[in-house]
Amino acid sequence: MYEGAIQDLIDELGRLPGVGPKSAQRIAFHVLSADPADVNRLATALRKVKDLVRFCTTCFNVAESEQCRVCRDPRRSNEVLCVVEEPKDVVAIERTGEFRGRYHVLGGAINPLEGIGPDNLRIRELLVRLGTGEVRELILATDPNTEGEATATYLALLVKPMGIAVTRLASGLPVGGDLEYADEITLGRAFEGRRAV
Repeated sequence: MYEGAIQDLIDELGRLPGVGPKSAQRIAFHVLSADPADVNRLATALRKVKDLVRFCTTCFNVAESEQCRVCRDPRRSNEVLCVVEEPKDVVAIERTGEFRGRYHVLGGAINPLEGIGPDNLRIRELLVRLGTGEVRELILATDPNTEGEATATYLALLVKPMGIAVTRLASGLPVGGDLEYADEITLGRAFEGRRAV
């Protein structure tokens, strides 16, 4: 539609997840009209993230050194391991301030339709970590969708024979939500996970 560099930028931005053609065009024209110093800061940040950020050698969270800050923290418990799909899930759990154990990032979820099976995830590395005998509880914190449930079920079947307690994050009704707007699966899970008051 446009020519040269501006179309190249729109095309590249459009490859980003969640950025459609209209958003890519808006961002491209914002970059075009932005102050050169702002654009240089953005370009520098993009280069730095590719040059400096890697995956933690222990849990596969994002890190700027061999290990992430969670794995380097001696105050964290080695007895509880929380399995998540992506590094962004670690950030979400850390924001709660409730979890003081360690993490293992799978790098996705089982999704046969996308060609992602157990061998495409960091399950082998998880089993090696569990084989040390330190972990007493494995918390499965995969997404509450079809792929996350399949992954959690697969891991539970794999780990239970090891004698490690396997738990799953509770799911149900959001705070401030109305029952009439809850889907059947969410409402069903809320009933399953009910607790005494």
